[in-house]
Amino acid sequence: MKKVLVTGASGFVGSHLADSLLEAGDYEVWAAVRATSSRKYLTDSRLKFIELSYRNANALKELMQTHDFDVVFHIAGATKQKRVGEFEEVNYGNTKSLVDALQGLRAKLIFTSSFAAHGAADPVTNEPARVSDECRPDTQYGKSKLKAEEYIKENFTSGNYIILRPTGVYGSRETDYFTYFQTIDNHLEPYLGFKPQRLTFVHGKDLADLCVRCGESSVRGRTYFVSDGNLYMDYEFAQITKEVLKTKTLKVKFPLFIVRGVVFLLDCVSRLTGQQFTLNKDKYNILKARNWACDTTDLQTDIGFSPRYDLKAGVIEAITWYKKEKWL
Repeated sequence: MKKVLVTGASGFVGSHLADSLLEAGDYEVWAAVRATSSRKYLTDSRLKFIELSYRNANALKELMQTHDFDVVFHIAGATKQKRVGEFEEVNYGNTKSLVDALQGLRAKLIFTSSFAAHGAADPVTNEPARVSDECRPDTQYGKSKLKAEEYIKENFTSGNYIILRPTGVYGSRETDYFTYFQTIDNHLEPYLGFKPQRLTFVHGKDLADLCVRCGESSVRGRTYFVSDGNLYMDYEFAQITKEVLKTKTLKVKFPLFIVRGVVFLLDCVSRLTGQQFTLNKDKYNILKARNWACDTTDLQTDIGFSPRYDLKAGVIEAITWYKKEKWL
């Protein structure tokens, strides 16, 4: 039985990964959570819990040596920044600490990065993003993820790692795309800009299953984009959501220059008050990008990734869960 560690286990993807590992039945699963973390989705009695001190290098090294994990799934990270520098501190700093603590040990590292580490694909040619491309992230979040990737590649001396760059991750337990579903459910269909967006997605359960496959694979030292392998236009996403919710909407298109002005004002307020807003420069840069296509051919070839959910099946799963949990 392999001994594995899941960081960020209380989160959306981390909790699904814990489920996938337990379902496989061949793992002793250790869930890294903070003392304040919710364990709502971590109720299986087979789970073992651990708290990591990323800021205490000696303690973290000793902990990793004591447990000697076969695989470490580093899922934990900040997707929202409550204060300036938090992305750098959490997404890069904590990853650096973990990599340093694993040096000389047998653990294979599976690191969940992000499409944002690359930056959006070319909006002129509409070519998909590829791992061989030069990375040009234009968000603080993406830059922190890329910096973490680079540290792994340059400093994880065993070379026994896989870096995953998932695109839009959605599904049951997720909160950001839930806001979009909620907006559609309230009969409003929003668009930012007048040129359609090319979108890609991966369901949270599929991403979790992929992490398990990567941990089992002999592949090492590789980076992969992750999606369900399909390309969707933004209006297709809206249409699928409306069909699943059985609702009609009012389409509203917001010009980019107006949204940019709102973001500028909110950023000024944020600097003066310390308050963080959902709509900020990072979020705007993501929303304004027109091409989020990515090439996953190598992932299918090397790992044999075959997702269970296309977008419609995934939206059905997510919305069914949201309704069951009375989120919708």
